[in-house]
Amino acid sequence: MRRSSTFARQVLLVRVGRRDGDLHPTDLTPTEHRYADRQRRRYGLDRLSRPTLGVDPTLGLDRADIDAVVPVSPAMPPMAQVDEARSIPLLPGERTMVRRMKFGLVNACTLASLMLGMLAIFLAMQGEVRMAALCLIACVGFDGLDGALARRLGVASPFGAQMDSLADMCSFGLAAPVVVYASLAGSVSTAAAAVACALVAACAAIRLARFNVSPKDGRFFCGVPTTMAAAVLAVTVAIGLPVPGAVLVAGVALLAFAMVSSFPYAKLARLVKLPPWLWLAPVIGALVDIRLTFALIVVGYLVSGPVLWLRQRRTA
Repeated sequence: MRRSSTFARQVLLVRVGRRDGDLHPTDLTPTEHRYADRQRRRYGLDRLSRPTLGVDPTLGLDRADIDAVVPVSPAMPPMAQVDEARSIPLLPGERTMVRRMKFGLVNACTLASLMLGMLAIFLAMQGEVRMAALCLIACVGFDGLDGALARRLGVASPFGAQMDSLADMCSFGLAAPVVVYASLAGSVSTAAAAVACALVAACAAIRLARFNVSPKDGRFFCGVPTTMAAAVLAVTVAIGLPVPGAVLVAGVALLAFAMVSSFPYAKLARLVKLPPWLWLAPVIGALVDIRLTFALIVVGYLVSGPVLWLRQRRTA
């Protein structure tokens, strides 16, 4: 008890009598060092660090005990020791010239999708909605190509995955709503078209973020993927689906909510494995009336999600 009171008295000693005009050698040191020395002089902590000034050696004080009572200014937080940042390679594995060229080719496809999305926005602003829709369809092609090439060439990387996600947000989360908004001009109210297209952008961002942090399922998508939703919107604008504007707005909003739903939707790899006779119906329908056939395929795919969800709940 006596030892602790002695320590408290020595800590609370305040050095007085120093005039403001006196020059101290520490005034020539950097600001952070002057501040630390000023605090130690003000509270008499420098006396505790020097045994010759009357500090009782039986107190057992060390540098850690003295630094523990030094007040910290909120304007100047204590300097924390930061480890040196390590450079993380964008391409993991062997970094040969051949692999770098393959890596550059894959990312060139991703950037091509991004640039085509920007071109679609520019064309839509000039009223060329059909050309803009064709650019979006090309974006879908390049988006599928970069992932296939990355797996085929063995240069898949976390950097490529993030690049693909950012390009998808630009091409399918922003360019596709802009093209749809330009195509709806004059047929519906501006507010209704803006709300529906804003829903597509917001749901696309949520869908991509959820996809990046969710475990992957090799059989089904959780919700309609943004690539497929953008493809549906682009083809709808390109072929000029003959439906009322209100129906188009409702369909755009429904497609946006389908992206963030938890319904399972089959991947393209599973659809390709369907019996060949099932593909005859859409082919024949496309020869008769491509617009009606496309609308039926889209409606059937959207309905397949809730149907599969109910089937999984019954079998669980």
